[in-house]
Amino acid sequence: MIRTNLSTRPFYNERAVRLWLLAVTVAVAAATAFNVSRVIRYSRSDTQLATQASRDEARAADLRRQAAQLRASVDPRQIDFASADARQANDLIDRRTFSWTALFNQFETTLPDEVRITAVKPRIDRDLGIVLVINVVARNVDDVATFMENLEATAAFKNLRNPEEHFDEQGNLQSSLEAGYVPPVTKPAAGGDARK
Repeated sequence: MIRTNLSTRPFYNERAVRLWLLAVTVAVAAATAFNVSRVIRYSRSDTQLATQASRDEARAADLRRQAAQLRASVDPRQIDFASADARQANDLIDRRTFSWTALFNQFETTLPDEVRITAVKPRIDRDLGIVLVINVVARNVDDVATFMENLEATAAFKNLRNPEEHFDEQGNLQSSLEAGYVPPVTKPAAGGDARK
């Protein structure tokens, strides 16, 4: 085996090794710089988020304290008084929407010839809305039943029932009908209200 270098000028590949080491060193330095910049960025972001979270918690605690103060300062009697006023206003609005003309127009189209209406009493019920008590006089039970069927067919009367009936001295059937009433929706006439 020959141990001597026969070339006049030996070549040891030193340049290629140095270039390779330089490239590796540059890549490691770039990766390190990138990682350091990311750590600094995320550290700042974490600090900002922690600061924001502590501010939000302080604000939430302050709002809870203010809400507790407001709840403590509310007088239940004032709430009851305001509720009574609101109920009264709603009752007035409900009464305003009741139209006698529309009601009697419906009676006119549904009333059989053998039945007479003697009294109509509306009242406002919290659950049912407008409730009508209609007193009628008829010749027999079938006439009252026909009138009730006609009223139910209009869909303006609901839960129609006949809680009381009896014959008077003349032999006429006096009946008291009770029904929930849903007024028909009417558009106001030009220059005024259509409901009367």
